[in-house]
Amino acid sequence: MTTIDTDKLHQITTLAHGAHTPKEGAMCAMEAAAYIAGEPWSDHPKCVSPVIAAFMRSWNDALPDADRTRLLLPLIPDTIGTRTTGADEQTRAWMATDWIVRVQAPAWLRLAGLTEHAQALESCARIVDAVTAQAGQPKIDAALAAARAAAGSAAWDAAGSAAWDAAWDAAWAAARDAALAAARAAAGSAAWAAARDAALAAARAAAGSAARDAAGSAAWDAALAAARAAARDALAPTVATLQASACDLVRAMCAVGREAASHE
Repeated sequence: MTTIDTDKLHQITTLAHGAHTPKEGAMCAMEAAAYIAGEPWSDHPKCVSPVIAAFMRSWNDALPDADRTRLLLPLIPDTIGTRTTGADEQTRAWMATDWIVRVQAPAWLRLAGLTEHAQALESCARIVDAVTAQAGQPKIDAALAAARAAAGSAAWDAAGSAAWDAAWDAAWAAARDAALAAARAAAGSAAWAAARDAALAAARAAAGSAARDAAGSAAWDAALAAARAAARDALAPTVATLQASACDLVRAMCAVGREAASHE
């Protein structure tokens, strides 16, 4: 059983973007996990589930500096000792897939006004394997088509460009790519890819509407800045909700196999 060095844990006050060396005086979330577990310096700690580690590495690098430490540092102790069995890894990967399909994508779809498709994904049976993923695929594909159509009409102009930037950043900050990094371990599932694209397209559509309104009312030299700010403001509540949900997802993935690991 891997133990946590609480003295080392209390020394960590800030998490940084990217990979580092011990001499740099900075560490990402998974380097911090290796450090407090007494492992050699690495962002691929042996004591952490590969699925969870993939999630944490991706989310660490996607988050703004102000959010990274606040969100990820409290999760690090939970990740220690989560490397259990191959079956547990598959369970965690399907949990990430389910989160993308039934939580993350619907949040963006609803924000974009695609409530019917959001409800359809939320009504899908919980995704736990390839069979349940395939059963939900028609609803996912329909949501993707609707989101792409909405994003296409949101604007391919200056305001739309600002909205795209805001939507991309927001989706990352809400752990979109982190969940995908984990969900890819669920081999053979097309659900995560379609849900990912639907979520991003819906985020873009929602941001585009806010950005276009701002650009239309601003002087041209300030239009892009106003559009980008409006888009980010429109997306911010959804980002915050999904960040909290992603934290819950990490804790739930950490709990998988915990009892077995405690007896090793």
